[in-house]
Amino acid sequence: MIKIYNWGRPKVYIAIILLIVVIAIGVLGFRFFSDYTWVDALYMTVITMTTVGFEEVEPLDDNGKLFTVFLISTSVAIFAYSVSVITEYIVSKNDPKRVQLRKTQKMIHQLEDHIIIIGYGRNGKQAAVKLLAYNKPFIIIEKDEQVIERYQNDQLLFLKGNATEDSILIEAGIKKAFCLICTLPEDADNLFIVLSARQINKDLKIISRASQDTSYKKIRLAGADNVIMPDRIGGDHMASLVVVPDLIEFLDNLSIVGKRSINIEEISFEDMFDDRQERTIRNIDMRSRTGCTIIGYKSPDGDYIVNPEADTLLKPGSKVVVLGRPEQINLLNREFNI
Repeated sequence: MIKIYNWGRPKVYIAIILLIVVIAIGVLGFRFFSDYTWVDALYMTVITMTTVGFEEVEPLDDNGKLFTVFLISTSVAIFAYSVSVITEYIVSKNDPKRVQLRKTQKMIHQLEDHIIIIGYGRNGKQAAVKLLAYNKPFIIIEKDEQVIERYQNDQLLFLKGNATEDSILIEAGIKKAFCLICTLPEDADNLFIVLSARQINKDLKIISRASQDTSYKKIRLAGADNVIMPDRIGGDHMASLVVVPDLIEFLDNLSIVGKRSINIEEISFEDMFDDRQERTIRNIDMRSRTGCTIIGYKSPDGDYIVNPEADTLLKPGSKVVVLGRPEQINLLNREFNI
């Protein structure tokens, strides 16, 4: 969605206050200078402010005429300003596009522990598809309004702006975000954004794209936790299709998001168990309970074990990678209340 600014409400408040003050001055002036009743004083105030040209209720003395001149000279401009501001605010409130924009802004403010995707090119789209499959909350920062209009829908939350500006990152909720994925084609832009994001949020997980080998180390030094080079990955993948084609085709079919649903899942120790008691893979008996197989283990220290043994000890802070068909993954989630 397109970025908006909440400028209307303060201006409406000011306009209403000015209108009330001028009406109050007019009513009190006619009441005490011309000895009108309260109703007549209000009537005279309104026709004077609106300059409709009706005759006065009763002939005015000199004091009344001088007060009327004062009221006209001060109230006409204020009345015109107040009416224009209030009318504009009412029209904007009923504009479907603005209603949608306000709804989007409210959704952005409610985001927490979310992912921010910078740019909606090829890599940004792939990241969005993966996050949607996992039902992860995310927002996309994109400066090209045509791209936003082409791809915006109920599932994608866009913020229009240049991510190299700190104010845009802050508006996207970077201080409360869990991760930032920077997919811009220019390494210099990615470097600048990574540097800014790391300064704003020290705990943020940052993943950035890089096109040049020389940019890899610079982006890592700027604060990125992971730097991905799509061209290198693509070339390596194509060469592997020549060397080990059947293996690569199998791995392609074994993607994290399959044709129907997820078939590889990463699960933390805390997601599976409420207590902090250590267990072995044999003890949890995941294979017989769910049909899923544990194919990887990450220790609390960050060490990886591929195809861990049954006696491998699961500790608090660790994670396991499980493989299974979609129905088996669903059974695992139910069995362990994930």
